[in-house]
Order: sequence, then C-alpha cells, then structure tokens
Amino acid sequence: MKTIISTDNAPSAIGTYSQAVKVNNTVYLSGQIPLVPETMEVISEDFTEQTQQVFKNLVAVCEAAGGNINDIVKVNIFLQDLTNFATVNEIMSQYFQQPYPARAAVQVARLPKDVAIEIDGIMELPNYS
Repeated sequence: MKTIISTDNAPSAIGTYSQAVKVNNTVYLSGQIPLVPETMEVISEDFTEQTQQVFKNLVAVCEAAGGNINDIVKVNIFLQDLTNFATVNEIMSQYFQQPYPARAAVQVARLPKDVAIEIDGIMELPNYS
C-alpha cells in the first residue's frame, strides 16, 4: 500500500507526480528545485541560495512524511554545472550528519524552470514498532 505525502511547506507538484510516496517505511522523494513554496517562484539566480532552498524543500517533505533529512539513505543531485559540486558539498554538510547518505551527482543539460540544481532521494523511516 502506498501513501501520498504532501505539504504546503514545500513547492506543490507542477506536473503529474507527488511530492513523495511512502511504501511501508520507505519514502521516495520527488525531485526538488529551488522554488519558494509560498510563491512557486525560483528563489534567485544565485547557486548557493538555490541549493539552500532545495534542501529546505527536502526537509519539509521529509518532515511531512514523518522523518527528517537524516533519514535519507540515497540522494541524486542534478547540476547544470558540475563546477558547483564543492558548494553542494558545503551546503549538504549543514543539513546531514554522519553517516551520510549514498549519493550520485551528475551534470545535466537542462532542469525544470532552468534552475541550476535539483535533488531527489529515498528515505527510510525508523521502525519504532
């Protein structure tokens, strides 16, 4: 059985997808781009601000699913320019504690709304039963 995760604290879906889908204790997080939830506009052209907004959006969806960002076990990072990878590492270290999730980072030709970064992931919720 799957449960759809939705929160007003992250951007609403702009297509035929859900913010996240939970199956048992696993949550599949859709890609987040640097949209401000209240306005659905890109936060700015600045890469650092875009990356911080993406992580804020991920935090909101993780919390809506009953977990936190440190429950993420795998992230996929899509960048328009791989030279920004060091900045991603720096910002990611502000949100994650060790042990860090598995990760892939790839450069892509284009992202929705021509943003510089998108991140999706898989979260495993702790089993308290």
